[in-house]
Amino acid sequence: MEVKVEENDLKTAGAELLTGDGRRGIRIRGWEIETLKHSILKSSTAQEWEQKLQTSHLPEMVFGENSLILKHVKSGTKLYFNAFDALCGWKQEALPPVEVPAAAKWKFRSKPSQQVILDYDYTFTTPYCGSGTIEIDKDKDASVAEEQCNLKWEDCEEKIDVVALASKEPILFYDEVILYEDELADNGVSLLTVKVLRVDGVLIRLRDTRMHCIFGGENPVILREMCWRESTFEALSMNGHPVDSSVYSDPSAISMKLPVVMHKTQKLTISA
Repeated sequence: MEVKVEENDLKTAGAELLTGDGRRGIRIRGWEIETLKHSILKSSTAQEWEQKLQTSHLPEMVFGENSLILKHVKSGTKLYFNAFDALCGWKQEALPPVEVPAAAKWKFRSKPSQQVILDYDYTFTTPYCGSGTIEIDKDKDASVAEEQCNLKWEDCEEKIDVVALASKEPILFYDEVILYEDELADNGVSLLTVKVLRVDGVLIRLRDTRMHCIFGGENPVILREMCWRESTFEALSMNGHPVDSSVYSDPSAISMKLPVVMHKTQKLTISA
């Protein structure tokens, strides 16, 4: 999806675009929002990741240097999404493998003569909903020190105002960043844009994370909604929905057809 941004819209909103060095982004109301896109992970780096994750399995295409970064400049609060942290979530959660009849014939390619045991979640489903740090400028003349911290997300009953988001406001910035992808040997697709997973003929699993912040005020509040929806194709068929996997390529179109497994809303108050 390509979105054309009008210069007048940027000026009206008090925003400016960020460009250069492979970055795309926008600076607006005390926030810097940017995306970074690079090539697929090199084999040497992939081996390092396997050692760190204590696994011999990674998705076919890992975009290890891709990221989405949202930074509140005054407080130094930075929210970001990357592939390594997402795979850490996959490894820690360790869901059981999805049962696909033909899976044993294709998933391991190293020694076809040996019996294959699928003992890991080869769909690479992850509960990952973002990472957080605070950058502390200890000395304006010195380099910025970035410290990993546990941001104080609190469970809440508030919801993101989807109706307000649907209003006809100009889009000032849009981008989509792929963190990893695996074709599952033509049995479906596993795609992490922190958005969607599908295994054709067996299962549709949608894990969606959305963040929303209203600009303005000294202490911005970010709402984060996490929702896990899942259904088998058999259950969809019993409820009168089609079983053709091509119908379910758009996560927005299928979300309401899938029952909710987990839903949680949290908020983060930023102290500037």
